[in-house]
Amino acid sequence: MDAGSGSNGRGTRSVRLLVTGGGTGGHTYPALTAIRTLEHRFMTDQRPEVRWVGTAAGLEARTAEREGISFAAVAAGKIRRAKNPVKMLSWTNLKDLGKVPLGVVQAVRAVRAFRPDVVLATGGYVSVPVSLAAWACRRPLVVHEQTVRLGLANRLLARVASVMAVSSASTVPLLPERARKRAVVTGNPVRPEVLAGHAEKALDALALTGFDRARPTVYVTGGAQGATQINRLVGDVLPWLLEQANVIHQCGPGTVTQMQAAAERLPVDAAGRYVPIGFVGPELPDVFALADVVISRSGAGTIAELTALGLPSVLIPLASSAGGEQAHNARHLAESGAASALLSDVTAAALQNALEPLLADPARRQEMADSAREQGRPDAGERLVDVVVDLAKAGGR
Repeated sequence: MDAGSGSNGRGTRSVRLLVTGGGTGGHTYPALTAIRTLEHRFMTDQRPEVRWVGTAAGLEARTAEREGISFAAVAAGKIRRAKNPVKMLSWTNLKDLGKVPLGVVQAVRAVRAFRPDVVLATGGYVSVPVSLAAWACRRPLVVHEQTVRLGLANRLLARVASVMAVSSASTVPLLPERARKRAVVTGNPVRPEVLAGHAEKALDALALTGFDRARPTVYVTGGAQGATQINRLVGDVLPWLLEQANVIHQCGPGTVTQMQAAAERLPVDAAGRYVPIGFVGPELPDVFALADVVISRSGAGTIAELTALGLPSVLIPLASSAGGEQAHNARHLAESGAASALLSDVTAAALQNALEPLLADPARRQEMADSAREQGRPDAGERLVDVVVDLAKAGGR
């Protein structure tokens, strides 16, 4: 047994977990959820020792600092993909590729210094040097894939992972043949607080005094910064939409003034049922609890939350998402009846056609909610931590 072994039946120390992943919220927040789930599991035992390794300028660094998690920085190179492979041979890509060897050297030092029982990689380009370092240092490696299709980094790392944790059973056949034998379906971890919202709290927090509770409520979101495409489509159907529903529109800080001005031009009764807001923060769980239908992008994190909650949705994929990931996510849910998706025809008329049956028929909403819930894994954080802890105890065997 090496000096990095933990307690919990294995020695004198608690589990030592090294986490890597970041760049975007889709890679960062599953990592954070796994860390918090692990800490909660052992809160009455010896507290796990956790170190996050990522880039100094990435979201993961800011998140670790805010959450009080030990952090070490390494260099990492991002590959900017393009439909035309020739365009990938850009100076920026070549320059970033040159950072990878340095990042691996730094990551090897970080792994040797921390001596983890297990390494968890949640994707993004920063996970590549750290995962390769874990493999070189013979540390057990869990690689988690949030999307149905493999991301570029995880396609490589699946070949060296001790365990490949995937969010959907549909991902397993897409893995390299050897990695399929080491695959476990865990789902994509969702922050526990997202699952614990209360509709009445949203009414109070956002002062939704003009809402008509006899009508369904639609929550529109394009992410933290909003989405110009979604804002435009919703603006085009807004008079019709407000005849059917209440609307909370998270439109982004840069657009909220414009949408507030549009609200002032609405008839008084309709204006009370429309609330544009720049950013939804701690109120998000309560907004989800209030919502009957969600209009949103289809990133992996959003999909995990909507399905865990069993929320009907109309998905508008970000066309420029890496590898067409969002379109694939949206199509996957739409084909199972768990969502509607605007794929080829992304127009105001298509949005209205997708919303109309959901807003008019509570039974239709319930049917979609049930299908969404069948796709969801609210216990994904626990499942992923099960994999991490079992691997740590087994020493990677």
